[in-house]
Order: sequence, then C-alpha cells, then structure tokens
Amino acid sequence: MGVGLLVICALAALFWPRDGKPFKEPGGFPLDLAGRPARLGSQLAPVSLVHFWATWCPPCIDEIPSLQRLTRDFQDRSDFSVVMIAVDDEKAKVTKFLGPGWDMVLFDPTWDVAHRYGTSQLPETYLVVRGEVVDKFVGATDWDDPKLRARLGALLAAPAPGSEPAVPGS
Repeated sequence: MGVGLLVICALAALFWPRDGKPFKEPGGFPLDLAGRPARLGSQLAPVSLVHFWATWCPPCIDEIPSLQRLTRDFQDRSDFSVVMIAVDDEKAKVTKFLGPGWDMVLFDPTWDVAHRYGTSQLPETYLVVRGEVVDKFVGATDWDDPKLRARLGALLAAPAPGSEPAVPGS
C-alpha cells in the first residue's frame, strides 16, 4: 500500500498543472536515429526550443517550415538550439519529411518525454532558458513572427544570472 501511495505521489508531481510558471526542464531520454537513448539535457543550449511534433499531425506539418527557417537563421548561435522530438512517429517518414540536414531529430515513440513536459497535444513547444521552462507554445506557432524572434534575440542578448556585464575598454 505504501508503494502504491508513493507511485501516486510521484505521478501527481510529474503531471501536476504548472500554472504557466517556470519549472525545471524535466529531461528524459528520447531516442536518436539509431534507436539509442539520448539525454535530452545534453541537447539544450542556454536558450532552447523543445518542439514536440509528428508527421501525422496536420498543424505540425504546416508549422515545420517556419521552425526550420528559425533554426537556419539562428544556426550560428552556439547559445541557441531547437530540439525537435517526433512523437509516436516513424523514423523513415520523419527523415523524408524534414529532408537532408535534419538528422538531429529525436524520437519519443511512447510519449514518455512529451508527458514529462506536460504535453497532451501536438504540436507543442517549450522555451527553455538556462534549464528552466519559461514558456509553452500550444498549437502551430508562427516562428517567423518578428515579435517572437525579437523575444528570442533579447533572451540571447541577456547576460546569464550571476554573470558580470561586459565593461567597455576592459
């Protein structure tokens, strides 16, 4: 009975609504193209988008081109990453749909990682800043939106907490 109560408490903590407040990036082990577990945390930059999607999801299909443009436009930034996680999808369909150069996609065949984040529908994207989820985008998002891009740019320009701002002439 004690074990059952412990399991219920653990599940409640994992799936409890987060009320839009920042929460620690929950991690997990999606699979890489070879089917090996890949630690999600090691894929994240100081500012990252963790994007859950699927080729069988019509809004996802509409959204992916703008997300690919955002990724290309920010590709020279080592402090930014887009982690695309295909949920309950086939590797061959995903790689064919994304095309060449998108071989860093990860897979979540059982929704395990998606559920850790609180995802219940696709597409959903989480803005992770220095290991903390600070925003959630539900449904297809226009990643070409100048306001959204400006927000990402501001986050990338902001100094890390506890770091000293650069002093001119030093």
